[in-house]
Amino acid sequence: MLGRFLRGHDVTIRITEVEAYAGPLDPASHAYTRTPRSEIMYGPPSRLYVYRIHGHFCANVVTGPDGEASAVLLRAGEVVDGLDVALRRRGEHLAPTRLARGPGNLAKSLGITMDDLGVDLDAPRSRGVRFIAPDEIDPHPAGAGPINSVLISSGPRVGVRRNADVAWRYWITDDPTVSAYRRHPRAH
Repeated sequence: MLGRFLRGHDVTIRITEVEAYAGPLDPASHAYTRTPRSEIMYGPPSRLYVYRIHGHFCANVVTGPDGEASAVLLRAGEVVDGLDVALRRRGEHLAPTRLARGPGNLAKSLGITMDDLGVDLDAPRSRGVRFIAPDEIDPHPAGAGPINSVLISSGPRVGVRRNADVAWRYWITDDPTVSAYRRHPRAH
């Protein structure tokens, strides 16, 4: 997902940081125990799983095949279109590199709320939130296209208590929009 473009409610970001969760095999995942809240993670891939934590919305992309829960948390992105809208949502005093840094800030920049839960991100005509191709952005953003795997870093996930040392957080190396690593104070 790194380097892909996601459009949400008049703002487009290039994804620069993600974090993976392996459903019932991963005690840090919301789908570790199957509940009504995590049910969407067992559905078809490319659906948006939205949840609220600490007053912020966070957005995940369901990645496993239908029936096998797994998801990727969208942790950070670079705003490449709709900068004025993102600034209004997040605060006009912020530097552009900080607008979508961190999962709550990313969701807020894109205008993602619980109304977007279950959206098919690959639906070509979705008016809400969807993946888009670089040629759908005008002007064509710098850095568009596949990310070279040499430019990808990985490390432990942020803010989880269980399975905290699993290196399933991935980011574009040296990208200024990537969030800071913060280990949960009660991580095992």
